[in-house]
Amino acid sequence: MKIIERSKVVDAVAALCLKAAYDLPADALEALRLGLERESSPRGQSFLRQCLENAAIATRDQVPICQDTGFAVFFVRLGEDVQIQGGGLVAAIAEGTARGYQEGYLRKSIVADPLFGRKNTGDNTPPVVHIELAPGDRLHIRLAPKGGGSENMSALKMLSPSAGRQGVVDFVVDTVVKAGGNPCPPTVVGVGVGGTFEKVAFLAKKALCRRIGEPNPNPDYADLEREILARLNASGVGPQGLGGDVTALAVHVEWHPCHIASLPVAVNLNCHAARHAEVEL
Repeated sequence: MKIIERSKVVDAVAALCLKAAYDLPADALEALRLGLERESSPRGQSFLRQCLENAAIATRDQVPICQDTGFAVFFVRLGEDVQIQGGGLVAAIAEGTARGYQEGYLRKSIVADPLFGRKNTGDNTPPVVHIELAPGDRLHIRLAPKGGGSENMSALKMLSPSAGRQGVVDFVVDTVVKAGGNPCPPTVVGVGVGGTFEKVAFLAKKALCRRIGEPNPNPDYADLEREILARLNASGVGPQGLGGDVTALAVHVEWHPCHIASLPVAVNLNCHAARHAEVEL
């Protein structure tokens, strides 16, 4: 049994909050560079150059890439041979989130109640924490801050099984094209297929954690990703919705078995600043 002190989790999470806000990951930077090479529109090229310059300034000066530093969403893989000493794991992640957002002067965007009062919690908590048990004695924590603009463009539909592959493609493309410039394209498009109502939404969000452009290991789903990406980039939405060749940097699909009567599909978008940071303890 491996013992991890609660304070170590708090420290690690606080550091992740700052890293995710300041440092765009290498895969996102490379995707933007490749997008700039493919983009033929002068306005689109100008926007993509500004994205890359903004990311460089954020890293150099240690300031947020975007003023919307997001809802703190964590994907946690907890080894079955790990014990957190001194308190609960979720509470430690929440404390680390509060500390990171306060110490980094990151924008606090969470209201305590979605309907009545909508009072800001003041420290960007509570976070959303997804925990997966796994064999071994390691604790892996990934933070994927989620801005409101891209999150608001999410969509879910319970298709009829008869809709098939074409129905999935059409729904995803229609969702992204209708979103226009709202999610700050070029986007990374997370797609969930299968499972249940709640599972498919989780799959779409989890898909955004994959390295940008890394294909699904299943060749059928990898081919589906390529088809959707080609249709999106032929749509003309372009960078920031101003027209062009690069509407999406990547499409990532995750799937799960489903009921014979169902074909759930969900779409979750990341803006061009596809932020994430991770640590293993």
